[in-house]
Amino acid sequence: MDHLSYKTQYVNKKTANKGWVIVDAGQGSLGRVASEVAKILKGKHKPSYTPNTDCGDNVIIINADDTRFTGRKWDQKYYLTHTGYPGGQKKTSPRELKAKSSTLLVERAVRGMLPKSRLGSEMFRNLHVFAGSEHPFAAQQPKELTLNI
Repeated sequence: MDHLSYKTQYVNKKTANKGWVIVDAGQGSLGRVASEVAKILKGKHKPSYTPNTDCGDNVIIINADDTRFTGRKWDQKYYLTHTGYPGGQKKTSPRELKAKSSTLLVERAVRGMLPKSRLGSEMFRNLHVFAGSEHPFAAQQPKELTLNI
């Protein structure tokens, strides 16, 4: 047997086989959809997963207007931000955030599940969220992904 057949193959930026995937945000609750999308952005669904490389696919999320929460999270959950000044803490409910832009709600959920580093920022750039079902990435021929959630 060839001694090179037992070597672990590490993927780098040039050898990463990045595809395009389209996900419907109305398939399940926001957290479950976001965790599956984060897994695809990281590349953990591929056998060639390398933790220190951006080897995940590009993800298009459509129908961000149809996002759902379970329970009473629309009113009881809130997001905290801070301006950096004393007394600068601000609360925002998901209902207020969706009224501003429904894509922000999905992007924030996915970003929180990615690594907090330069690599996580690079992975986040591969995410494209759209409020409706129309998107400008038809030329990339994305594969439609149905989530089992």
